[in-house]
Amino acid sequence: MDEIIIEYLHHLRIEQGLAANTIQSYRRDLTKYSLFLQSKAIASFQEVTKVEVFLFLEVLDKEQLASSSISRMISCLRKFHQYLLVEGIVKINPMEEIKLPKKKQSLPKSLSIDEVDRILATPDTKTVFGVRDRAILEVLYATGLRVSELVHLTLAELHLDLGFIQTIGKGNKERVVPLGEEAVYWVEEYLSFSRPSLSKGRKESPYLFLNFHGQGFTRQGIWKNLNKIVVEAKINKRVSPHMLRHSFATHILENGADLRVVQELLGHSDISTTQIYTHITKERMVESYRKYHPRA
Repeated sequence: MDEIIIEYLHHLRIEQGLAANTIQSYRRDLTKYSLFLQSKAIASFQEVTKVEVFLFLEVLDKEQLASSSISRMISCLRKFHQYLLVEGIVKINPMEEIKLPKKKQSLPKSLSIDEVDRILATPDTKTVFGVRDRAILEVLYATGLRVSELVHLTLAELHLDLGFIQTIGKGNKERVVPLGEEAVYWVEEYLSFSRPSLSKGRKESPYLFLNFHGQGFTRQGIWKNLNKIVVEAKINKRVSPHMLRHSFATHILENGADLRVVQELLGHSDISTTQIYTHITKERMVESYRKYHPRA
């Protein structure tokens, strides 16, 4: 069974071009599934019926996994068993009658425009690190990039003269995202003032944003920097780079952007993922109505 899982992961990487993080997630889920089947004395995927699948899902439920995690596992097993069927490894697909649990939709948290402004204004732009941090924050808020996309952003993907960047998102999909004037200004400041100091005497890095050691940032490094800035800005919220992405989407929708445009900017493959932001804007509209209308 382990060999078949390895072959399937190879198929996901080569044939479907899935990202390394996604494949690692599949590996974890399928390994857990395989170990469960082995504990039930099942030595081959041909022996699996819907009974074993139900028992496995019961185990996940007893572990008190979130419905989103169980849904992800079911989705993973559906695709895996479909692959086994197509490849002729099994004759039946035990996942055909398995339904996804109802998922409670939780709205992503975002910052107010005032809070974003306070965060952006916090770094000391008289210093090398302050200019760098201001540029990072401006790019995150101006583009809605995922933190993984930000840390992998290279100099070659930067087109300041045209006012846009290229990025590779989920599923190895490339997209073009415009930069606002403020972001362009601070990136230029960073490139002329900060980056030469950070890379001085070291091997040139292809990445746009460099850490103290003159190397590309890690995701954790961006988180750590942002947390420090949020504390200095005296904002009593747990703010993540992803919250800046949510704020970007919410604010441009509130200002009249088309949903399809926001979908393209965020790199969502399905517009239903983007539609969640319309719920946020509606909630804020109701909140404003109740706060300011004299007869609300």
